[in-house]
Amino acid sequence: MGIIIFIGIAIVSFLVQSRFKSKFKKYSETPLSTGMTGRDIAEKMLQDHGIYDVKILSVEGSLSDHYNPANRTVNLSPEVYAGRSIAAAAVAAHECGHAVQHAKAYSWLQFRSAMVPVVSIASNLLQYVFMFAIFMAASSMGYMMLWVAFGAMAVVTLFSVVTLPVEFDASNRALAWLQTNRGIMQTSIENSQAKDALWWAAMTYVVAALGSIVQLLYLAMMLFGGRSND
Repeated sequence: MGIIIFIGIAIVSFLVQSRFKSKFKKYSETPLSTGMTGRDIAEKMLQDHGIYDVKILSVEGSLSDHYNPANRTVNLSPEVYAGRSIAAAAVAAHECGHAVQHAKAYSWLQFRSAMVPVVSIASNLLQYVFMFAIFMAASSMGYMMLWVAFGAMAVVTLFSVVTLPVEFDASNRALAWLQTNRGIMQTSIENSQAKDALWWAAMTYVVAALGSIVQLLYLAMMLFGGRSND
């Protein structure tokens, strides 16, 4: 049953990712009526929130947009940084939403940021111990490694779950700001399109969290199932 659920989550994840990429492509080709670039929008949103110590950078890669609280930078992919589309506006505002969270000491963002070093270690551990633990589960060493894998997966899962309120809140901040600034999105259709783009982006995080939870439950069944058989 666990394998079936895992496969189901994998299929849903693929479908959501495909839908998101399709939506992003569509809205990347939908011009913003004001003609503002993603960088323009990011600058204005930061200024409107009284944030002047955050840099806006262009970074390589597609869908590589992110906010880095460590060096206080909003990092936008080239298509968002220089883009004049609905997608560029939505993504730029979303990433600035994280900067606003940081400025306001949003607790969930602080918690997630504090977890990053631990999650990095846990993720690296999983790469080495997960498969070993599964194939050697019958031995004492395999059982011990299974506990290590379970602990590491628990940290990764917690991080995925904590990411959800952070991402949804950033999108809500972005949409609220866009709706009150008619000089950026001048029609209700544009606002609806931005909301649709950010909703599908958020769904990728939801599916990722579900996938992590399923993997954690699978490891738990291996652990406690093995103990009960003993």
